[in-house]
Amino acid sequence: MSKTITFHDHHPQIQSLKSAVIAGLSKPNKSIPPKYFYDERGSKLFAEICEQPEYYPPNIERALLSKITEEIFHLTGTNRLIIEPGAGSATKIRILLDPLKPSAYLPMDISCEYLRSSAAEIADDFPWLPVHAVCVDFTHSIPLPDTAPKGHRMAFFPGSSIGNFTPHEARSFLEMVRQTLSPGGLLLIGVDTKKPADILNAAYNDAAGITAAFNLNLLHRIRDEVKADCNPENFEHLAFYNQTLGRIEMHLISRCRQTLHLSDYQFQLEEGESIHTENSYKYTPDEFIDLATQAGLQPVQHWLDDQKLFALYLLQA
Repeated sequence: MSKTITFHDHHPQIQSLKSAVIAGLSKPNKSIPPKYFYDERGSKLFAEICEQPEYYPPNIERALLSKITEEIFHLTGTNRLIIEPGAGSATKIRILLDPLKPSAYLPMDISCEYLRSSAAEIADDFPWLPVHAVCVDFTHSIPLPDTAPKGHRMAFFPGSSIGNFTPHEARSFLEMVRQTLSPGGLLLIGVDTKKPADILNAAYNDAAGITAAFNLNLLHRIRDEVKADCNPENFEHLAFYNQTLGRIEMHLISRCRQTLHLSDYQFQLEEGESIHTENSYKYTPDEFIDLATQAGLQPVQHWLDDQKLFALYLLQA
């Protein structure tokens, strides 16, 4: 069968980084949403993070997916349209494509160039598989192109990206996924578990400094793309586990008293002041199943690795 690949650009960044920076730095507690990490360089740095020995989720999730592939096959069947919001490098879906034989694969990502590259690699490596790549901010919408086949759907959301949302936002996102799936559709989702703080702190502070570079890359984007008067060297990376809230927090810490200029705006930062860039919430199985149920998704099956560091859940709309 000859391969098919289509690309649909919804221009997700036009709403834009500039408005997000202005809004976020105008708050008393400064913050910028983590979706703005993912320009082409940010996406590549995240792929490097996933190869660091301290960052356990990717290897454990891949091993768990490989172990339970046959179970997933029996529970989902074949010929579903597989939708992957935030597909990134699209490495984990490769484990499932041959066994599940989807009618098509629909990767979505906010980084258009990175999405083009990863979608083309999938199309090359799986020539029988129609690929319909959609460049979109999937936190706001999950649009399915007219070229996508009809029939049963399955969403794939690995990597514990659900943890980047607050619990309220996570519920809203899961409700949006449920609506996209239609009744009977399935969601296979990876979720990081609660565990000792030393394991979590090491995972977000790798010795090679890749996570720090990933966090600081946001400042390079702000300087280069929106022309802010901003020196990334005046900031440092901070990540830690907030046990009370059950989440990793990432921040950019100002090394000195400084003023950032952007168009007609000026933002004063004191030495030690934070720009909060990411949360990564962790869930026990009971907590996550409760959250999913509130969003209208019913648990079908869930799996944990032997050390209970990571979980996969199959849910039905």
